[in-house]
Amino acid sequence: MGKKRKTPGINGSSSADIAFMLLIFFLITTSMDTDKGLARRLPQPVPKDQKDKNDVEINKRNLLVVLINSNNQISCGGEYTDIKQLKDKVKEFIDNPYNDANKPEKVEEDVPFFGKVMCATKGVISLQNDRGTEYQAYISVQNELAKAYNELRDAVSKKKFGKTFAELDEDQQKAVQQIYPQKISEAEPKNYGDKK
Repeated sequence: MGKKRKTPGINGSSSADIAFMLLIFFLITTSMDTDKGLARRLPQPVPKDQKDKNDVEINKRNLLVVLINSNNQISCGGEYTDIKQLKDKVKEFIDNPYNDANKPEKVEEDVPFFGKVMCATKGVISLQNDRGTEYQAYISVQNELAKAYNELRDAVSKKKFGKTFAELDEDQQKAVQQIYPQKISEAEPKNYGDKK
């Protein structure tokens, strides 16, 4: 009977070194996506001495409250709204094409490239959410609000320059932003429940 030969054991001392080197390699070569913050321009604070009843009414017409409750239902201006309708409702509020007394006042401004233009500078979107609102629902609403401003800016850019807003140079973009300034105020989450 011949003796069985022993196979030499694998030397595991260098395995840890190899694993460590691979870990470092992947950490260095893998790029991480970093989320950029959403640019928001908050409305100017109301002066303390502005207590007149007429001023309160003027402020009301300039403010559109978009609320997402704990059931992820959207209320726009006090009415329940499907997310598919939200963008168009917000566009109509910002633009106020028929100079509706219940929608934001327009102010005549001297805009570069355009001359005297009635600008939608007074309208503010107040985005509010419940503490129970799902993150994805909140982001979806933010996207619709951004789309509303983008579409209005694109429309005026194409009419004046024959290009989309993104294709304009910096000075042209500033002019279009003067006509449609993005004013979205994001309130701290509260416990609204499923009420309007």
